[in-house]
Amino acid sequence: MQYNTLGKTNLKVSRLCLGCMTFGEPDRGKHAWTLPEESSRLIIKHAVDNGINFFDTANSYSDGSSEEIVGRALKDFTRREDVVIATKVYHQVGDLPEGLSRAQILRSIDDSLRRLGTDYVDLLQIHRWDYNTPIEETLEALNDVVKAGKARFIGASSMHSEQFAQALALQDRHGWARFATMQDHYNLIYREEELDMLPLCYREGVAVIPWSPLARGKLTRPWGDTTARSVSDEFGKTLYEGSAENDAVIAERLANVAADKGVSRAQVALAWLLSKPGIAAPIIGTSREQQLDDLLGAVDLTLEPEEIAELEMAYKPHPVVGFK
Repeated sequence: MQYNTLGKTNLKVSRLCLGCMTFGEPDRGKHAWTLPEESSRLIIKHAVDNGINFFDTANSYSDGSSEEIVGRALKDFTRREDVVIATKVYHQVGDLPEGLSRAQILRSIDDSLRRLGTDYVDLLQIHRWDYNTPIEETLEALNDVVKAGKARFIGASSMHSEQFAQALALQDRHGWARFATMQDHYNLIYREEELDMLPLCYREGVAVIPWSPLARGKLTRPWGDTTARSVSDEFGKTLYEGSAENDAVIAERLANVAADKGVSRAQVALAWLLSKPGIAAPIIGTSREQQLDDLLGAVDLTLEPEEIAELEMAYKPHPVVGFK
């Protein structure tokens, strides 16, 4: 495993971050494909044993069950100071409504810490932009969470670049804790973040930790093939249903590059992301140890400039999806 510094923080993170949406008791959330605790622990331990130290969950994953499982596993398999734990706030959890008001943030972080079994998280991220709460209220509450020692750093996820720029400017103006990371939707068949968000992050020294780096698995298998998760993943359908014809061309070129190099499609898709400046750690999801082993191989895979050009040249602009 390789490691780098997460933006302007002092956190050393693995080049791949293990996304923990897959972990959660199936009867605790909206997704029947999540893994119960026993199966989840096997993957988390395998990740730790292979050098992954960066784990990304959310208060809303499986109605809090993901945080509980991840917290217990990390306590059993590693030392707290050796891992970087990230979670999120915004979506509804139990009787905690959706939003980013001061009351919601302060309650959410306490609930997350209890479920994770830790005194602090390394990174607390706002999952989406809250159009019903003044951004100043949200940012001041996040600053107070940092001042209280409940989160070492804060981050954001999926929003318009103008909104992110506004938030960063307000944080600078008031001397509040600054967003250190941006978790955005970015992969070979969805590159709209390259227009404004990624250049903004580069200028501001914000680390980028992309979600859906494999396009919900569409970049790992023959184009058009489905899985049980893809069939039932309603949010995923909003991201990729009706994909442009060029996406299939990109997928075919991805398969050709992978075949020429004797590696998997997933490894090439991740290696492409890792070759981009400012990308700290793509967030990978997996439900089997063998899948994780395959994805780990991307860290040491180098793509030649002509291979990168071959993967990129067929791309055409897409509608912006993944957030309001």
